[in-house]
Parts: sequence; structure tokens; C-alpha cells
Amino acid sequence: MVDKEKRVLIIDSNIPERTVMATYLKSENFYVETGRGIKDAVKKISEGHFGCLIMDIELPEMKGYEAVPILKSIDPQIKIIMTTKKNTKSLEAKVRKQEIFFYFIKSFDKEELKLAINNAFSK
Repeated sequence: MVDKEKRVLIIDSNIPERTVMATYLKSENFYVETGRGIKDAVKKISEGHFGCLIMDIELPEMKGYEAVPILKSIDPQIKIIMTTKKNTKSLEAKVRKQEIFFYFIKSFDKEELKLAINNAFSK
């Protein structure tokens, strides 16, 4: 089994974005699994051990930030990085009220995302 500290779960309904992110993180030596929505996240977190969850705000079943308490009830230790394409002050305020580790705007550099993931594993 791969060390939990290198296991990342990506939940994003946008297949191309999810694929690009997964490919990038695999090239950086992370073990990556992916899923489309909250159902996938619940199933994979229940079955596996992930150190970090990267989850988009826009998911089919509900807003990603609304799912944080559900996912934290399954694994209170998982570090959640919430992602979005478009940021507003009100959206950011809603997201930051949740128990997340980092808030990532997708238009930013992937190196910033990698740094956030590495920081999540070092805490």
C-alpha cells in the first residue's frame, strides 16, 4: 500500500480539469485517485486512506463546501483543498467557514497547488 501521506483524492466533475490535475500530481510522485462528485468522495474516503482531498466547489450533488462536514465525519484528519474557477468575496467567505486546509483558485500556478499539498502532508 502507498503511504497515506502521498495519497491524494481529486473530486471534480470537469473531466479535463480533473485529468490534468491528476496527471500533474502523478508526475510529482503522488498516488492519485479521482472521482466526479460527493458519492465518489464518500465511497473512496470510506474505503481508502487519503492524506489530502482536492475538491471543486461545483459538484453535481451539492456545493463542495457543503460536503465538507460529511467528508470530515468519515475522516476527520483529511486535509481538504477546495478549488474553484471563479472567486467572489461571498463565495470565499462561505468556503473559509468550513474546515478546509487551503482555498485554490484554478487560474493560479500549479506549483502553488503542489506547495499546498506538500504543506498539508507536513502538518
